[in-house]
Amino acid sequence: MSAPAAAETDLASRWLGGSVVAASDESFGDMENLLTPGPAVFEPGRYGNRGEIVDGWETRRRRLPGHDWAIVRLGVPGIISTVNVDTSFFTGNYPEHCAVHACGQEGYPSPEELTSPAVDWTEIVPRSPLRGDEQNLFAVTDPGRFTHVRLSAYPDGGVARLRVLGQAVPDPRGIDELTIDLASPAYGGLVVASSDDFYTAASMLKRPGRARSMGEGWETRRRRDAGHDFVVVELAFPGRVRRLIVDTTHFRYNASESVAVYGSAGRQVPPAGSPSWQPLLERTRLQPDTRHEFAVSHAAPVSAIRLDAFPDGGLSRVRVIGSIDPAARRAAGYRWFNSLPASQAVTVVADAGLSAAAAANLVGGRPLREGWLGGSDSDLPMQIGAVELRALAMILEGSPRGA
Repeated sequence: MSAPAAAETDLASRWLGGSVVAASDESFGDMENLLTPGPAVFEPGRYGNRGEIVDGWETRRRRLPGHDWAIVRLGVPGIISTVNVDTSFFTGNYPEHCAVHACGQEGYPSPEELTSPAVDWTEIVPRSPLRGDEQNLFAVTDPGRFTHVRLSAYPDGGVARLRVLGQAVPDPRGIDELTIDLASPAYGGLVVASSDDFYTAASMLKRPGRARSMGEGWETRRRRDAGHDFVVVELAFPGRVRRLIVDTTHFRYNASESVAVYGSAGRQVPPAGSPSWQPLLERTRLQPDTRHEFAVSHAAPVSAIRLDAFPDGGLSRVRVIGSIDPAARRAAGYRWFNSLPASQAVTVVADAGLSAAAAANLVGGRPLREGWLGGSDSDLPMQIGAVELRALAMILEGSPRGA
């Protein structure tokens, strides 16, 4: 069995919508290269009008005081655990040091707004030395949920890739009213185990969009025993599954013959062989190069699924369509609000109608315990009225107080 070294998501991934929105300079290498999904490549001797063609972000040689920087909008906001500043193939032209700052912003701020003095940037990686042609890994301990990061390069030079690893913390406002892919990495779904990743990783199953080739799906080696392959997915939210989508697109001669799907309701994902898995879809035949949709009638919410693929082969995508369990929505609301940077949290509750004093009082009293709105009136700041309380309930718990 194989499993990821850590259950983390690249929050800045282009697959999830990450984008480099601004940079101080990109004279030799485009800023967008920082988020190219694959590893950097280099072909010596290839030159263009701007010099040697590089697969990374590279700035001009700085002749004045200062340093270069690039701002990335995370594809999925979340709590950052590790930043990887990859300087692959930059040997005599990489920055001497770097630093990383992060912020949390509402909406879709422009580059001009992100570079204004009004933005409250938090240092998550202090100024640190870099090594050339290396994966430079920096641990992050700040527990805040961030939407943007700023990479500073001292004083100038080239960086091949930027990876921002961590746990997705989705904004739960409104999604409790939707039917969603409960396993989507955009909300925090994770592939946590698989039987075999010989050709391609099982995590490919959860990429957004349709696969463009077999290389963008999950393919195992050919089995020579009586067993079968499996993948375990931790859902972003426990919920009631209504439909399963199992897509074998591009797998014409090596698709799995059939699948069966099981669900678990436990707080912890059980081992693949645990008896706690309950059937969601009995073993069902698949067709090659086909998008299959299967109705599910399982009434109880599940927090993880296990898909068994018989006997081996390839699948391109798996979607778990359903609605969020109300208790999970409530837990997600408190987790999200408690992890917001203070400036963003104040903006959220001010937009709900709280006065500046009440907003500051509420945010300063975090972390709010789950079910706080259902406590005694003495738990509430005096400045919060009935209308504001209902707005807060919609934000935190997804339904008005007492509904």
